[in-house]
Amino acid sequence: MSHHRVVVEAVRFAYPDGTWALDGVSFELGHGESVAVIGANGAGKSTLLLHLNGILTADSGRIVVGDLPVAHGTLTHLRRTVGTVFQDPDDQLFMPTVFDDVAFGPLNLGMPEADCRARVRDCLERVGAWHLRDRPPHRLSGGEKRRVAVAAVLAMSPDILLLDEPSTGLDPRGRRQVIELLRGFAHTKLVVTHDLDLVLELCPRTIVLHEGRVAADGPSRTLLGDAALLERCGLEVPVAARPCPRCGFAPGLAEG
Repeated sequence: MSHHRVVVEAVRFAYPDGTWALDGVSFELGHGESVAVIGANGAGKSTLLLHLNGILTADSGRIVVGDLPVAHGTLTHLRRTVGTVFQDPDDQLFMPTVFDDVAFGPLNLGMPEADCRARVRDCLERVGAWHLRDRPPHRLSGGEKRRVAVAAVLAMSPDILLLDEPSTGLDPRGRRQVIELLRGFAHTKLVVTHDLDLVLELCPRTIVLHEGRVAADGPSRTLLGDAALLERCGLEVPVAARPCPRCGFAPGLAEG
């Protein structure tokens, strides 16, 4: 199923002042993988995400989603294939009700109204938010908004999910709900996040960006236990990966 595959080859992108935000980034995502992208502020994480959905265009290199290169002529298809959940749900939720927000994409693609209503119900039920369908989005909690934003993306039936800081601004219960929600999806997922404990729970593989380059790419438990690597890249070992001072056991690095 190649439509779930992403190939990034030697991608470079510079800001107008000449600073390289991405400097030769390369990696591949396979079908059904759940991969984290981590790095300090300014490492290039969000810039990379905006290249994968075609909002930004690389100065050199190439990106292939499925069998199609990311290019001007393929953006319409690309944005049906790749669903992006932005860091702030308020950037995505703008209709009078939750139902209208989730229906917006399918209706604009020409889906018949009856089919769209069924699609909206299915997506809201999948994220546990059908009961919110008549609520105005601005009256929702942070966790509720995040669920609705995910439902709105799922309504477009994407093959790949891109998530930018999915746990930002959530209380512990809302964070747990989002982790469990994302864990249940079979989509190929790329998760940009500072929440390294979330990475240990959700993403078996991690890509570490540092100054626009891939500093490491490998098993999350290995990389997030490497204090020297993380310090070099402006990060810290997550709480769950820190060894107990008495016994030395790190629960987040244990095989589950």
